[in-house]
Amino acid sequence: MKTYPAPSLAEWLADRPFTLAMSSGFFGFFAHFGVVKALKENELHPARYCGSSAGALVAACMASQACPEKMERTLLGLSRDHFWDPAPGLGLLAGKRFRTLLQGLVPLTDLAHSPTPVALSAWHAASRRTRVLKTGDPVEAVYASCAVPLLFQPARIDGGYYWDGGIADRHGLAGTWPGERVLYHHLQSRSPWRRANSPALQAPLRHNLITLAIDGLARSGPGKLEQGPVALQQAYDATTQALAKPVRQGMVNVDSVY
Repeated sequence: MKTYPAPSLAEWLADRPFTLAMSSGFFGFFAHFGVVKALKENELHPARYCGSSAGALVAACMASQACPEKMERTLLGLSRDHFWDPAPGLGLLAGKRFRTLLQGLVPLTDLAHSPTPVALSAWHAASRRTRVLKTGDPVEAVYASCAVPLLFQPARIDGGYYWDGGIADRHGLAGTWPGERVLYHHLQSRSPWRRANSPALQAPLRHNLITLAIDGLARSGPGKLEQGPVALQQAYDATTQALAKPVRQGMVNVDSVY
C-alpha cells in the first residue's frame, strides 16, 4: 500500500480555509501575536478567529484588521501605566486604563461588523458557564474575556457580570464547531491553581484540529513585562520554523529559539 508523506503545517493551512484559535494564558498575547505575525508574513490568512483571554485580545485585533504594525508597537511599548488602576471593587484593577488601551487597538463599534468573523469566550458569572461573544461592544467583549478574577473587576454586558474566558474554556475553542479546520495555538501553562493532569492544560485532540505548541517561551506578567517582547520574538521565530515541519498526530511541537 502506497504511503504519502505528511504535509507540512504551511501546506495543511494553505490547502483549505482554516480558523485560528488561541488559548488563554495570562499575558500570553505577546506569544499569540508572534504566531499571527509569522502566519501573515507567509500569506496564511485565517478565515475566522476564536480565542479566550489573551487569545481573545489578539483574535479581536486581527479579525478587525487592526494595523499589525501598530499592535506590535503597542505591545513592545506596554507598561504597567497602560493598565494599572487600582480601585475598590470586585478585583484589584478597575479596568478603565485597559479599556482605553483596547479602544486604540480594535477599530470596530460592533464585533458583528468585523471584516473576518470572530468569536470570543467569556465566563458568565450568573450561569457559571462560558458564553461565546460574537456581537456587541468589542472593547467590553475583549475586556470580559481578559478579566482575570481578583486582578480585574468584571465586565458588565447586558446587565450580567463576566470574567476571564479561560476559567472554563482555557483552550478558547468554545466558539468552534466539531470538524472545523482549526489551527490552535496552545500556550503551555504552569498554572498553580489547576491540577497537573487537568484536561485544560493538555492539548486537545480532535478531527481537523492541528495544535501548535511552542516549548520554552519566556513568561510575562505585570511584574515581568520586559519578557513580553522576548516571547513575541520567540513565538515568531518558532512559528516560522513550525510551518516547514510535518503535521503528525494533530500536533506540531517546536522549541523556542532562545
